[in-house]
Amino acid sequence: MQHDARFDTRAVHAGQDPDPTTGDVIPPIHVTSTYAQDGIGGLRNGYEYSRGGNPTRTALETQLAALEGGIRGLSFASGLAAEDALLRTVLQPGDHVVIGNDVYGGTHRLIRRIFGDWGVRHSTVDTSDLDAVRDAIELGTTKVLWVETPSNPLMKISDVAALAELGDEAGVLVVVDNTFASPALQQPIALGGHVVVHSTTKYLGGHSDVVGGALVFADGREDLAERVGFTQFAAGAVSSPFDAFLTTRGIKTLGIRMQRHSENALAIAQRLSEHTGIARVLYPGLESHPGHELAARQMSGFGGMVSIDLAGGGEAARRFAESTELFTLAESLGGVESLVNYPSEMTHASVKGTEAEVPESIVRLSVGIEDVADLLADIDQALGRL
Repeated sequence: MQHDARFDTRAVHAGQDPDPTTGDVIPPIHVTSTYAQDGIGGLRNGYEYSRGGNPTRTALETQLAALEGGIRGLSFASGLAAEDALLRTVLQPGDHVVIGNDVYGGTHRLIRRIFGDWGVRHSTVDTSDLDAVRDAIELGTTKVLWVETPSNPLMKISDVAALAELGDEAGVLVVVDNTFASPALQQPIALGGHVVVHSTTKYLGGHSDVVGGALVFADGREDLAERVGFTQFAAGAVSSPFDAFLTTRGIKTLGIRMQRHSENALAIAQRLSEHTGIARVLYPGLESHPGHELAARQMSGFGGMVSIDLAGGGEAARRFAESTELFTLAESLGGVESLVNYPSEMTHASVKGTEAEVPESIVRLSVGIEDVADLLADIDQALGRL
């Protein structure tokens, strides 16, 4: 494959050369735990034991690096496993982390409770406010700036290029969670980010049938990639061959899926913004969104995630979330089917009482690729019950 191939071509072909033995267009799933050696230490293509490496996982990692424009990708058993491996590699007790005040609840819980008990401190700030981020960084102590854009679930937009520049100046590793946008719509490494993290469970897998996570490292971060790769091998939170295969299969249609997700989400956001029972529609594709212009500059589309703030508060939010029919009430996001989530009691229940607590009036929609007319009809009937 040509190195300058465009995104959709890379999504289909990166790491997917036909099998050299049989000519299989789709590389086989290597369901094995171990590999025959040609004499002691005589490894075939470097494979020894599947915790350390597996051809199916290698193919996915090649694909991930190609999509994000990085020098190396690593595939994990979950998004949180990926986050944990990175943080365990770069942090020591006494270090400090700056995270957004609107990040995924599991990320906040990992940093606050797991790494907090280990002696790592954190500050929570609005990462869309550069001055607030600058003030939160402790020179010499802050090791990681964790950025999520668009954020989960309030859809805040942070300036990746400006934050990366700030991180470079302060000697801080800038990690960007690109799960909501996916590399089809946003490429943080091209904007200056140092490491990209994904829950591949979401848009990359895209079909709600696999759990996984990934890290992709920018050029110049080879040593860090090697160190995190060792942590992955030593701690063992790797994706299975079948999970890697499912993720690779999903990625091949990522570009066209994200187009449909974005088109449908914009139509839903516009319909919701017309209803008096909705206080705010949080979608960067709307010109009314405070981060719209920035999102238009650093993203090629606005994605499939829409959050709404119900004027009737928590009671109205619960009623709406429990009234949809096509939108299934469930955690997670990014699948071909539409989902509705009540963050306060579901995905972000663990951050209640913290700076990252989600208002009870918020409902999050993961808009799928169904016919938009049917989705709009479902939204209308749910709004009719407010």
